[in-house]
Amino acid sequence: MKTLALVCSGALVMFSTVSRADMAPLSVDSSYMFGDWGGLRSQLKDDGVDFQVNYTMESASNLAGGYKTSTTARYTDQWAFGTTLDLEKLLNWDDTQFQFTVTSRNGHDLTEHINDPRTGGLSSVEEVYGRGQTWRLTQFWMNKGFFDRLIEVKAGRVTVGEDFDSFQSNFENLAFGSGQPGNWRGDRWFNWPVSQWGGRVKLNFTPEVFLQVGFYNQTASNYDTGNGFRLDTSPTLGNLVPVELGWKPVFGPEKLPGNYRMGVYYSSVNGDKYSSYRNGSYNDDAHAYGGYLLLQQQLTAMDGDNQRGLSMTVQGVMNDRRTSKTDNYQAMTFVWKGPFAARSQDEIGMGAARIHVNSNYGRMQHRINEENGESNYHSPTYLPIQHGSEYNYEIYYNARLTNWFSLRPNLQYVASPGAVSEVKNAFIGGLSANVNF
Repeated sequence: MKTLALVCSGALVMFSTVSRADMAPLSVDSSYMFGDWGGLRSQLKDDGVDFQVNYTMESASNLAGGYKTSTTARYTDQWAFGTTLDLEKLLNWDDTQFQFTVTSRNGHDLTEHINDPRTGGLSSVEEVYGRGQTWRLTQFWMNKGFFDRLIEVKAGRVTVGEDFDSFQSNFENLAFGSGQPGNWRGDRWFNWPVSQWGGRVKLNFTPEVFLQVGFYNQTASNYDTGNGFRLDTSPTLGNLVPVELGWKPVFGPEKLPGNYRMGVYYSSVNGDKYSSYRNGSYNDDAHAYGGYLLLQQQLTAMDGDNQRGLSMTVQGVMNDRRTSKTDNYQAMTFVWKGPFAARSQDEIGMGAARIHVNSNYGRMQHRINEENGESNYHSPTYLPIQHGSEYNYEIYYNARLTNWFSLRPNLQYVASPGAVSEVKNAFIGGLSANVNF
């Protein structure tokens, strides 16, 4: 909260003083809060060295409902420090880029307070929380193009979601962002900020159509808090292999962009088969697999400007029913960029998502209760049955106060939190912000 207060104070000072030159510190038109360092930052970028320092905060308050119905608020944040090197400019290496990013996550999540703690939830009302509140080496990779970018090869410490099922999102609820296969198979598909050794090979058939295949090492130590800079691969449990076909067209005289992706993944890591649970243990295991679909299209432009207008995104994920707790997911969102002429960089977003629990998982929970002689939901040792679906809804307004500072109030509604029928639906008020230093 102290960091946000300092940022807001800086913004107030900026608005109360005489406007300085573009790219000056705290200037409304500057892309960076600290300005262009007297032109040095732009010069470095032109020469092939681009620095990134970003701060994201998310807060949420339980206004009604949930497992703990008393009003509760939580705050979480993320720092990201990165450098992009254009090695063609720096070393004359044709079509080669290097990325280095370190992240730090801090704070607490409201989600655990709206779900039954004996089972936990499915989505998260603060998407920037999770994967260990710790420092991590999130990106350390090189990307090389061959044959005039017909083929691209990327390798190093990478996150799966930066390349597969990838797009930009400003929603605070986890169910509406990028890399959704990793949200419902987080034990196999690691999204930002968790990196692993791996990479992808991308074949660009045309500027709009591509096919890519990824290979990612799977080890439990990638996930563990405190192992954010551990670079070994021991113990290796297997590999994740996603395959994706993509199409990024533009339509009409206004050149409305689209982002269409269809993919499958396979993990060679063994996992417990929920249907094999008997007498306190699992009797069989299997590998994991699944598929996903992303359909994203800008539908309109405003006054001939395709930077403004209405966009729609449809997402779906299917996971195997042998080893996955959530076997399917669907979401639809609408984002209206530049809704008002006077606020051409603001946007309004709204979305709805359904997350379905594998019936084999629910039957496993039922067997555990039978074996323990439990049938009363209010017993501390009863395991609540997760059955059917959790539904998430969100509406937000993103105010682009400056080119470096955005503020987003939002309202969220979580129906059947954790897919546990006994937990009351929750009404959430949220506030998030992004600062580019």
